[in-house]
Amino acid sequence: MLNAVIRYEDGRETALKLLPGIYRIGSSPASHIQIERPEISSRHAQLHVSEREVKICDLGSSNGTSIDGRKIGQEPVPMPPGAVVKMGKVLLSLLPDPASLRDLPQSAGSKPKSAFDNLTPNSEAQSSSAQGRPSNPSKIPVLKVSGIPEESRPIVQEIKKRAHSELLKRLNLKRMALSGISDKDLSDKAEATIHDILSELSIPLPAGVSLEIIEKELVHEAIGLGPLEDLIGIGEITEVMVNGPNSVYVEKAGVLFKTDTAFADDNQVMAAIERIVSPLGRRIDESSPMVDARLKDGSRVNAIIPPLSLIGPTITIRKFSKTPFKVEDLVANGSFTMDVARFLDVCVKIRKNIVVSGGTGSGKTVLLNVLSSFLPSRERIVTIEDAAELQLGQEHVIRLEARPPNIEGKGEITIRDLVRNSLRMRPDRIVVGECRGGEALDMLQAMNTGHDGSLTTVHANSPRDALARLETLVLMAGFDLPLRAIREQIASAVTIIVQVGRNKDGSRKLLNVSEITKMEGEVITMQDIFIFKHDGWTPDGRIKGRHVGCGNIPTFIEDIQRSRLDLDISMFKDGRGDFR
Repeated sequence: MLNAVIRYEDGRETALKLLPGIYRIGSSPASHIQIERPEISSRHAQLHVSEREVKICDLGSSNGTSIDGRKIGQEPVPMPPGAVVKMGKVLLSLLPDPASLRDLPQSAGSKPKSAFDNLTPNSEAQSSSAQGRPSNPSKIPVLKVSGIPEESRPIVQEIKKRAHSELLKRLNLKRMALSGISDKDLSDKAEATIHDILSELSIPLPAGVSLEIIEKELVHEAIGLGPLEDLIGIGEITEVMVNGPNSVYVEKAGVLFKTDTAFADDNQVMAAIERIVSPLGRRIDESSPMVDARLKDGSRVNAIIPPLSLIGPTITIRKFSKTPFKVEDLVANGSFTMDVARFLDVCVKIRKNIVVSGGTGSGKTVLLNVLSSFLPSRERIVTIEDAAELQLGQEHVIRLEARPPNIEGKGEITIRDLVRNSLRMRPDRIVVGECRGGEALDMLQAMNTGHDGSLTTVHANSPRDALARLETLVLMAGFDLPLRAIREQIASAVTIIVQVGRNKDGSRKLLNVSEITKMEGEVITMQDIFIFKHDGWTPDGRIKGRHVGCGNIPTFIEDIQRSRLDLDISMFKDGRGDFR
């Protein structure tokens, strides 16, 4: 921090404290340092203050600016400590704040250090260390997206809040949008207004932060999704998590990062949520503080707001690739092998019912999308989802999406309603994004009554757990069915359970391909066809392993042979004991 002293002709002095930033000096009220004198121009000079040095330049004033008698121009020049700046009859000098200096020993004959050489960047860790307190660095790495240093973010937030307040006075963006103005005209009008507002603000900019950066963030928050705009555009980011306005996290390559970006306040987070859910006919408010939605590219969005969220409005976005993952992509990533992919392709072709099982964020929807790509183009496919996420490339696809209740609690259309309705739509294949309720019973009945070859997902940690999960979901349908009857329905309907999981290194892999064989008494019997064999870890912490056969031949191998699909039976050989 620096002390600025302004001396007037009559002997008066004014002392100011300057943080790193850019300060405009002039007689205008919009100046950061206002000097009301007739010889001072409205935009007279400008100070550039950083932790290491101070520079000053003239802004084309009528009387000019000089340092120690030397006139300067519009190019910033260094201003050493103790130098006197003259603007008309006003003198300005800078002295370091004694509290920010350190007494450093100097070797004999060495050049005395400038006071600015002793200034260090303002960081919490250095401040704690200087006072003898142990530093507490964050365990989560920071991903630099906005380019705004963490110590400068509070000042930037204050600038954005004031700019937003002024923008609301000058423009009613919501009314303009409803009036039918084009997106481009709305964007141009907002950008021009925000540019004018920022040029008039009296808050100095922190070091390393340009008006262009703040202007970009303000435009995104005014007519877009705020910081989410940049994060959604980064292809490597798979998850975006907003924990209130000042905490934005992302997952990149399976690793959690905290970003250096933030919203202006809670209102801007709410505005972003509204822009996501409104086009879908959904709502979020205190009476309905949770919502599931999707972005235009199909990415899944969940939002929850106060009073349920105690940290402010939160947003969780599960991003999907702009181009759907193909089999080759997952094989290249090590998610599974071509042998596994070929087997699953054959299972889809011969109309075996498949359930994809896995935990949250394990890649169930991605794998379901890949399996759906195996469906023949000549068949009529009906997809049913809570929020439409599947991206099928076939021509004959009907996409259905559930609907939440309106503000009066009416009009809800559930997944179960859509599954029932789909049976009247002459479907060749039914693809349910996820079974999480009573629709599991209707799905099993459809599989058992001629709609074979269907696909769905469930939340479970293993193939055996997936069976228990299906039993529980069927009971949620509200019918008092005997457990044996439910298990017989499952054993008759489902042929393959594909288990996927997310590993400690962030990678997502297929862990099991299991076949349901038959019922023995009260128990559903299964056999593993393929498993992921864990061999260890690499020096950089990545998992090592291989997908191997378990030596079990599928019981429907004759169906594969009759279909005349090429499948090398040697892929099923037992590779679990091979330690190559």
